[in-house]
This record gives sequence, structure tokens and C-alpha cells, in this order.
Amino acid sequence: MIKKCILFFLIGTLSVFSQERQPKVGLVLSGGGAKGFAHIGVLKAIEKAGIQIDYIGGTSMGAIIGGLYSAGYSASQIEKIILDTDFYALLQDKNPRRTKTLFEKQHGEKHAVVLPVNKGKIGLPKGVSKGQNVLNFLSYLLSPVDSITDFSKLPIPFFCIATDVETGEEVVINKGSLALALRASGSFPTLLNPVEIDGKLLIDGGVSNNFPVDILKSKGVDIIIGVDVQGKLYNKEDINSVLDVLNQVTSYQMYKKSSEQSKEVDVYVRPQVTDYSVVSFEDSKSILEQGRLAADLHSKTFDSIAALQKVRKPIPQIKTKRVKFLLDKIEISGNENYTRAFVLGAMKISEGDSITAKAISDKINYLSSTNNFQRIDFNLQNTDRGKKLELKVKESTQKANIKLGIHYDLLYESAVLVNYTHKNLLVKNDELTLDFIIGDSPRFNLDFFVDNGFYYSYGFSSRYNSFNTNIAIDDPLLNSMNVQFTDFTSNAYMQTTFDRKFAIGIGLEYKKLKYSSKNVTGANNQPIIFDNSHYFNAISYLNLDTYDDKNFPTKGFYLDAKYTWYFWSSDYLNNFVQFSQIKGKLGFVKSLSPKFSFEYVSDAGFTLGKVASEVFDFSLGGYNQNFINNFTPLYGYDIKSLSDQAFVKSTFNFRYQLLKNHYVSFLANYARVASSVFKNGDFFQDTKSGYAVGYSLKTFLGPIDLKYSWSPDTKNHYWYFNLGFWF
Repeated sequence: MIKKCILFFLIGTLSVFSQERQPKVGLVLSGGGAKGFAHIGVLKAIEKAGIQIDYIGGTSMGAIIGGLYSAGYSASQIEKIILDTDFYALLQDKNPRRTKTLFEKQHGEKHAVVLPVNKGKIGLPKGVSKGQNVLNFLSYLLSPVDSITDFSKLPIPFFCIATDVETGEEVVINKGSLALALRASGSFPTLLNPVEIDGKLLIDGGVSNNFPVDILKSKGVDIIIGVDVQGKLYNKEDINSVLDVLNQVTSYQMYKKSSEQSKEVDVYVRPQVTDYSVVSFEDSKSILEQGRLAADLHSKTFDSIAALQKVRKPIPQIKTKRVKFLLDKIEISGNENYTRAFVLGAMKISEGDSITAKAISDKINYLSSTNNFQRIDFNLQNTDRGKKLELKVKESTQKANIKLGIHYDLLYESAVLVNYTHKNLLVKNDELTLDFIIGDSPRFNLDFFVDNGFYYSYGFSSRYNSFNTNIAIDDPLLNSMNVQFTDFTSNAYMQTTFDRKFAIGIGLEYKKLKYSSKNVTGANNQPIIFDNSHYFNAISYLNLDTYDDKNFPTKGFYLDAKYTWYFWSSDYLNNFVQFSQIKGKLGFVKSLSPKFSFEYVSDAGFTLGKVASEVFDFSLGGYNQNFINNFTPLYGYDIKSLSDQAFVKSTFNFRYQLLKNHYVSFLANYARVASSVFKNGDFFQDTKSGYAVGYSLKTFLGPIDLKYSWSPDTKNHYWYFNLGFWF
């Protein structure tokens, strides 16, 4: 009550002198994560009253809301931005799969845990997210004021608060890139990586000054409106865990300082948001409403302040309409280990394009998805013909990672994946990835790739793969035979990639194959060996992948086609002649409703010439998604139940999402396996069929699948189980 009386006395006093000098009104917005959405409700009330804000200061979410308002966004525009944004995806740096490189789609997407390696030591990430998506988001929104680097020159002068992680001291940011300043002020510890500005490593300003009334007061404002959405210290009854104790200890100074600061505010607005958390992003509408309700309690005061402002300068409004412009020039700086061609190729962008600022922001995500850059800043400058894009990249000092995964299936059984990835190891644009698969069937994969963007890229790969299984045989004395299959393959190749999703390449391949059985013996009672030869081959291939999800796609196309010419062999069986094989897989997915999708996949393989070793037969059966060479899954049949020199197969998959991450599916597949599937026009003769129903759970470890499969041809039925990403 006393404070209100003082405020009205102040307003009365200022009104006497309003003819000489119009009072300056400052607005300070506290941090509070998602609770900061309440600031928008207060801003709408301030606009309704007609108050002109002369200076804004903020911390964390208060800085983001205040920064957008200072740049020229109205409260209603900011409200729409907030309601239309998926903050969980934004904070986790989740990008659509289309932003990933084809190399990442082929060799990544199989790891549950990623740990950085620095100076030979395995560490922990600085945050859950590097925050590039947040920076892209802010850079796009603030692109109309890119040229303003002095925040006092913004439509409404502005400053924000961050914290120096080395000293714990507050840092007032009032110049430079506005988007980067807001990103730094909102760098919530452990959630977002710190941001380096002017040699200082900065984290969330809430750590040092979450309600910067004192800084705003030093700007010469006469009336301060403060909106406080902070939490409060726990009562002893509410402290029930170690985390509660930790939160309490780390909050003493912050709340003590904020309590002192609130006494310096002329109009103190306190939305009732204590029932929400800093990550209650799904409650944005109700939090906005709490801001409006809190502002309504001060409506008369707002009207009185507005009455003092006789002269109001027009605030230029930012137009949200997406307008295309000519991308006249592109300047890139900071790229030492990655060429200009790599950067532009990753972004799918070039000079002369007709583009919007939003499209550029989206294309930054493509570059960010390579994980080669710690930070990517962009701004647009006008030229005589259009605009110049200035890209400033900060390459990641994190060159190496250890990635982990687990898997179980009925063929390879249990497996643990330990992956080592290293970038910039030998030359610019390179990446080395090495998989060690430890378990019942040890394996390894090595891939080295140099991505030259628009130009020809090249690489080398090598793998060792081995498994043993029982296969049915037509013998009156033996129903099945245990066989062991071992493959060692290496190839060198060059390829060109189009639009990050289609690749065409050629190469040379070395292959060592051994196919044997221990429980079936030959001469001298020795285990029989069907083949144990070295092969040299020439290869060419086509790859296309636009699926929106590797394991549960709802749209997109897929193509994996390979031609192999076997031109030399060590000839273990003494009957080798040159031959060729073509094998391909074509798929597409279409969403029939928000939860129902249909996927069609067609597989085919053909042999050109005479094959002496049955190791090169196309073998159908089983369900594994990590088969190699000429093995192909076929529901309703056991592994290698059908084998010959050619095949065609079609699979129809109807998938329905029951709940979030829960799926059921019905699958039908039909195949023909023969020495020549098109011979004499009998394409549909002896067609095999199989069906399956399944349940799948999407987890951070990868999909968990349980399927029941049967075939009316053989009356056989099988249960299939899979845990984790396929590798």
C-alpha cells in the first residue's frame, strides 16, 4: 500500500513537469524458463494501456521476450511465435532427418549414447544441446535488425544479462549480435552449451542477476515496471531429495539479490506461475493467461503512466511475411578444416538463389547436422542486387567421440557397439568411423569418407562379419545343417552426391568369403567347406534416402542399388568364371492419416553369367535388417530357406501408431526365387508368400520389436524379437 502511494505521488510529481520532460519508462523482465511466457501477457496489457517503453532489460527468457519486443515485434506477434514453436525439439537440437548427410544416414542412427573425447580422455557433454537450433531460430527472427550492433539503437533500447562461467560475475551485453546475446543470456546450465562472446564463456544470466533492475535504473529511466516470474526458496517440508537440496543451495544468492532488486521497482508485476516449471513449455497458453491476469491488477496504474506520455515515437513493426530475395553474395569465415564447397554443399545453397530468410535458417540446420561446427552465425546485408549472406562459423574443437549402442536379435544374438568417430584426421572434410561390435558374433566396420560437397567425394570402407545358423536341408538322414558364414570386404570408391539425399558412385572391391559347416563332414571326416576364396570386383551403385525416420517412416523414398562385376578369384573350387550381379531395393512410404502409414518395398537380384559357388546365391528368409551381401529377409520363412541365382520380392507394411512411441503393424511379402525369374514368361509361377503381425516400441536404445510370422505355403510359423538399433 505504501509503495502504491509513493508511485502515485511520483506520477503526480512527474505530471507537473511533463510539459518540460516526458518521463522515461523502463521495463525489466526476469528469467524463469517457460514461466517467462507470462511476460507476453503483461506486454499485451502495456500495449493496451498505450504505454511507450523507452528501455528494456532482461535475463534468460526475459531477455528473449524483451529482445524480440525491442526489435519491433508486437506482443501479439511474440505470442504467435511462442505458441507455434516446439520448444522441446528446439532445445534438443532435433533436426528433421532430411537435414542429415547421406553418410550419416547410412553409418549413423544406431547409437544410444555419445561421449566426447578430448586429449585422449572420455568426457561428458557440456550440455544436453549445443543450442544451434535456438541460435538459428533467433537469427531468423531478428534478421530484420541484423545491421544494428549497438542495442541502444534498436527501436527500443535494450540490454541483457549473462554470466561469466569462469568468475560467476554478471556480464551486461548491449552490443554485437542480438541473436547471439539472447542465446547467451538463455544458456541454461546443463541444458544448453555455454556461448563464447568477446573471449568470455557465458551461461544463463539468471545465475548472477535474474532480475536486473539495478542495471535498468542506471539507464536514466524514471519509472520501472518489473515483471517477476522467478521461483522461490523451498520450505523445509518441500525439501525431499538431494536434487532439492542442491537447487536450494544454488538459489540462495539469486533469490536474495532478486528480492532486493524488487524493492527498487515502481510497478511490480508478479504472475502466479509457481505451479509451473522452467520447462513447462506445453502449458504456454495458461502461462500467458497468468501474465494477463497479473497485469489486470495494475491496469489503473498503467493507464496513469500512459497519460503522462503525451508524445510517442512510432515503433517500426517487423513484418513476418516471408519475402524472397536474390542471394547476391555469400561470404564464409572461420572455416579452416572444411572447404567452402563443403559448407555450401551441406547447406544446398549457392550465389544467385532466390530465397527467404527462413529458408536460410533452415539450411543452417543442414550444416549444423554435420556436427562439425560449434556455432554458426549468419546475418544478411543489403547489396545493389539483393542481399549478401555473411556466414561466420566456429569449428567444433570436439573432433572425436565414443558412441555406444546395444542390440539383440535371434541370428547375431547379443551385441554391444563401441564406435569411435574422428573428424579432420588426415585431410579437410574427412570423417573416420570405426565400429567394434562385441558379443556372440564379433564384427567390425571401418569407414573413411572425404565429403567435398558439390564436387566428387571419395572414401574407403572395410568390414568383418560372421555368423552361424542352422538351415534346413533336403536329406533323409539330416533335417538341418549348421553353417558358418564369414565375410571380409574392403572397397575404395568415389561418388558424387546430389541434394544431400542421392549419390552415385563407382569403386573397386576386395572380398574374402568363407562358407562352411562343422556338423557335416567331407573327405577324411573333415568339416565341409563350400567356398574359401578371395575375390576382386568392380562396383557401381546408386543410393537415395528421403525417409523421414529410419525405423518408423511416414513419408519418403528409398533406393539402394548395386552392380558388382566379379573379375578375379583365387578360385578355391577351381571352377571360377567371371560373372556379374545386380541387387536393388526400392521403397516408398506414404502417410494415410496422422497415425496410419503404408510402406511398400520391392527387392530384386539378378545374376549375369554362370556362378560356380552357391555362396553367391540370393538367399531369402528370416527377418534381420542387418543382413549383408545376398541375404534378404522374408517373413514366414527361416533364414536361407529359399536360394537361387535370381529373385524378386514385394513387401507391404501397414503401420499404425497406437500411442506415442507405440506401433502395431501388419506385413505381407511375396517372392519368387529361381535361376531366372523372367524365363518363359512364368513370372508368377511358384510365388512364395508370408505374413507377420508385430508390436514395436520406440526407445532411446532403438526399436524393440516382437513379431509373429507365418506362411500358408509351408504352414511354418516363427517368433521374431529385436532389441536396439540394427548394426
